[in-house]
Amino acid sequence: MQLVKVVALGAVLLSTVLPNIQGGLPLVVTTWRFLNATLQAYQSLTVGEFDPIDALVEGCSVCEREQCDGTVGYGGSPDETGETTLDAMLMDGTTMDIGAVAALREVKHAAAVAKYVLRNTRHTMLAGSQATDFALQMGFRRETLQTDESRAMWEQWKANHCQPNFWRNVIPSPSMSCGPYEPVSANAVRSNPPEDASAPDRTDFSFGRYNHDTISMIVIDQTGHVVAGTSTNGARHKIPGRVGDSPIPGAGAYADSEVGAAVATGDGDVMMRFLPALLAVEGLRNGQGPSEAAERQIKRITKYYPTFAGGIVVATKDGRHGVACNGMAEFPYSVADGSDWQGEVKVYTVKCV
Repeated sequence: MQLVKVVALGAVLLSTVLPNIQGGLPLVVTTWRFLNATLQAYQSLTVGEFDPIDALVEGCSVCEREQCDGTVGYGGSPDETGETTLDAMLMDGTTMDIGAVAALREVKHAAAVAKYVLRNTRHTMLAGSQATDFALQMGFRRETLQTDESRAMWEQWKANHCQPNFWRNVIPSPSMSCGPYEPVSANAVRSNPPEDASAPDRTDFSFGRYNHDTISMIVIDQTGHVVAGTSTNGARHKIPGRVGDSPIPGAGAYADSEVGAAVATGDGDVMMRFLPALLAVEGLRNGQGPSEAAERQIKRITKYYPTFAGGIVVATKDGRHGVACNGMAEFPYSVADGSDWQGEVKVYTVKCV
């Protein structure tokens, strides 16, 4: 029987670092309350004796099948044309090999396709329809990613004059029209706003658990082999072709078996500009604890985008883990570790600023 322990932590304040949590190896840490995915990865690693990359794929694949929170896998986050596309990445922190897919179309198993990129090519990432062609070569099946629910979501958005959307500096006004758009004249675009201009506001997009929350996962086996990965269907109502942080090494996830790993979730268009996962891991290398490493990256982002929503989870190679977040009421993350394993997935919940 699957057990759940819920642990609440204090608010993340920019002047206060939350305590690091001491876990044990093997360890699986997952963004959000994705219990089945966390448990599957841990059992694959321990009972199944899978290697960490295979355990990572098993865990992420659970969320792809279960359509976790409607933001992982098929049938969620339709783009402006109503199509769902998928992004995924896997990183091996021992070999530093990476496999990723971006804007994958008509194939449901993004994390598994990313594993074939990692193990069967010398590339790091494949994208779009060509990634689909690759997946078909590897034996995957072409099938629609649209469901009745995702089509209804798209139709409701169209009926609401395509609000919200990701356009700016175009005509007709994207606040009142669905387009098609064309750029305004260059003279009308203020590329250098005055110093007193307000910071960019991202609150219209309502990023959070039910919009734009990647499953991001860290897996560390008993020997300290560290891997990390992601899977998502991206931002709801995105411009077709958009790719967020999830499949970008150093943005959505980063792993290094010498020190640990970090994973991110949230407003990927903002977070990928700061490579928070890479820099959090480098923070570990420089002696920071996991919570401090995560918080420093949140602070870097909020300096420029104070209203952005996102969270970062960091784990050391010996099983300590910590988190920081911004722009949401709270941020839960799920943990299975070897410190006292009795079939129990722990859920730690942090109140964000």
